[in-house]
Amino acid sequence: MNSLSLFLHRWLIPRMTALSENTYLASIRAGMVSVVPLTILGGLFMVVAYLPIPGWEARMAPHLPHLQIPVTATFGLLGLFVCLAIGYDLGTRLKQEAILSATQSALVFLLIQLEMKDQTLVMEGLGSKGLFTAILIALVTVRIQKAFTDANWVIRLPDSVPKVVSDTFISLTPTVFLVVAFWILRFVLGVDINAGVQTLFKPLVFALNTLPGILVYAFLVTLLWSVGINGDNTLDAFVAPIFLQFLAENVEAVGRGQPMPYVTANGFFSTFVNVGGTGATLGLALILAMSKDPVYRKISRLSLPTQLFQINEPIFFGIPIVLNPWFMIPYVANALLLTASTYCLMDWGWIRKPFVNVPWTTPPVIGHYLLTGGDWRAAVWGVVSLGLAMLVYWPFAKAAERQRLAAASLSPSSTVFVPQGTTLNQEKQQ
Repeated sequence: MNSLSLFLHRWLIPRMTALSENTYLASIRAGMVSVVPLTILGGLFMVVAYLPIPGWEARMAPHLPHLQIPVTATFGLLGLFVCLAIGYDLGTRLKQEAILSATQSALVFLLIQLEMKDQTLVMEGLGSKGLFTAILIALVTVRIQKAFTDANWVIRLPDSVPKVVSDTFISLTPTVFLVVAFWILRFVLGVDINAGVQTLFKPLVFALNTLPGILVYAFLVTLLWSVGINGDNTLDAFVAPIFLQFLAENVEAVGRGQPMPYVTANGFFSTFVNVGGTGATLGLALILAMSKDPVYRKISRLSLPTQLFQINEPIFFGIPIVLNPWFMIPYVANALLLTASTYCLMDWGWIRKPFVNVPWTTPPVIGHYLLTGGDWRAAVWGVVSLGLAMLVYWPFAKAAERQRLAAASLSPSSTVFVPQGTTLNQEKQQ
């Protein structure tokens, strides 16, 4: 156990923390989060168009072209919006003029989406299929802008010139360089950047829609959380574009009346697996809310209101689960169990796959229902999932409770099962 602790503290935790705080990954996360309201808006029109009411689709059929317009304006331009958002955020972090960073990123992204023959935009590249290209273009563009600024390869006007004008000229040389470089790459050399980027990320995209792949992801997220690192944030920069692409393609399939291709679309993990927070800790809170141990009882009851909105930090750090082998086991096991069971139910067609984006703070069961466009079976599964989580946590919670009560009965100052070494009396004072 000591060697494991040493490994976690000296090797894993510092490296994972550095990864989660990386400037470029942080900008990708910020960019992906910024488009969430757009996908929710597009999802609302999808819900209206395909309400699970007998005869509703036939009634809405004449209005579908009109209802599809906001969907196309949001999901159909996701790549462009992400490129703008990441460019702006990274420009801010690198102390560049953020508006110009976003503009340059969007300019280069739109440039490579043009058709050679008639100079029209390829709409497919502006949507979900261009997400990885958008991310790459934003990162490269702002990094080059920063390099030109640091090397002073820019046009600087006298201080008497208004800032808005001088900033424009400062951005001129990197903009010219970027446009010429990508013009040569795309149209002179004929490199299909979109296809190349898609090929590069294809193995990861494929893996995350398979049961083994999503189980590995669930394991990594909960393992990182178990050692005190925000697993969702650490991995989001890599997986969020993929899950969002899956969601967009499910939306497109529904609009065409075709079967949805992806199980693990955006919302699958945050809603169906993280029932009341990562590791389905709402189940643990419900068990310990009536605990005979006053500390467990108080922490659980205080955490219940926040866990209804998928926020579980109070119980996660209060019990604690972090760095506590006794609760880490069911914590990780619940994520794996709910991931595997939900995946199978959706893959077999017993529950509709996700195609409506909802905020991650949407309460369980309600979120299950909305994410699947009003599938009542998903809501029922939400209730069953909570019951399964409680069953997994039950033996561990009761054993920990018995150990604490036994230690308290022997000596009020006895150290109980808390890895950090705090005592029962100390916890009561907190």
